[in-house]
Amino acid sequence: QVQLVESGGGLVQAGGSLRLSCAASGRTFSNYVMGWFRQAPGKEREFVTAISRSGGVTTYADSVKGRFTISRDNAKNTVYLEMNSLKPEDTAVYYCAADQVYSDCVRRPGYWGQGTQVTVSS
Repeated sequence: QVQLVESGGGLVQAGGSLRLSCAASGRTFSNYVMGWFRQAPGKEREFVTAISRSGGVTTYADSVKGRFTISRDNAKNTVYLEMNSLKPEDTAVYYCAADQVYSDCVRRPGYWGQGTQVTVSS
């Protein structure tokens, strides 16, 4: 089992920045592809970004490319999501996710955190 705990959410004005963190425990962190998803009110959960085990490969949803950056620190068992130029439409609960297979992490990860709320005011 992998346990994931997100932090760093909050309220920010449009154009502002936030950094989310996700601390993992329970298994060898570097064996897992890590990702972020989000779910806005009344909408389905959607993929945001993923990062490979070593951090050398990343994937982003078109809606966040150029604004969001995913990174990981395998020594700290933590994955980060740096969010810049935030827009009201980025408002959602953000979930950390993990899987051992990259394609699964993008589509249907096996492990989820509990989520952290990000609200962007206009």
